[in-house]
Amino acid sequence: MKHSEEQIKEIARWREDLVKQIDKHTKSIEILENRLSVLDSMLKESSFTVASSIEKIKKSPEEENLVQKKSIPITSGNDGKIIANAFVTPEQVEIILENDMEIAADVPPFKSFFIDRIIGEMKKKDLLDAENGAIQKNSIIDYVINKNGSDIREIIIKNYKEKERVNEIINTAGWSLTRMLENIKK
Repeated sequence: MKHSEEQIKEIARWREDLVKQIDKHTKSIEILENRLSVLDSMLKESSFTVASSIEKIKKSPEEENLVQKKSIPITSGNDGKIIANAFVTPEQVEIILENDMEIAADVPPFKSFFIDRIIGEMKKKDLLDAENGAIQKNSIIDYVINKNGSDIREIIIKNYKEKERVNEIINTAGWSLTRMLENIKK
């Protein structure tokens, strides 16, 4: 079916208009994504207590067993409500959810972001270090998720090794849990 010259001009105008609209909306989406990223960063910085704020207490090995672990509250970025507490020892970070928190492990972005991207990247680095002989294989970072049914009760990250990792683990766990709560409410 052949189109008249006038029809072809009209189709060309429609196409040009569509390209302009796509361009306009693409730029708008980029601006919105940048704003969202800035807001997420601001919330992340203001919503969590960093692990470096923990006081170091030097005790003898006997006394060490008697020392209670200090709790680092993890709060929701939305309302500041405590959603979990982190307990840091030299061997591991325990993130224990509050009793009233019912968050299933399959709610995004838990696996895709926290487990695969954050812990997964740390594990890849440790595996490489182990292959190169920099660390022992038994000191590679690992995690355990304890659940009550499908709900997460605690996340234990073993062999974190570096203080910087503690901060990243606690902050990203808080961010992930906050997003998960938002996704549950949708």
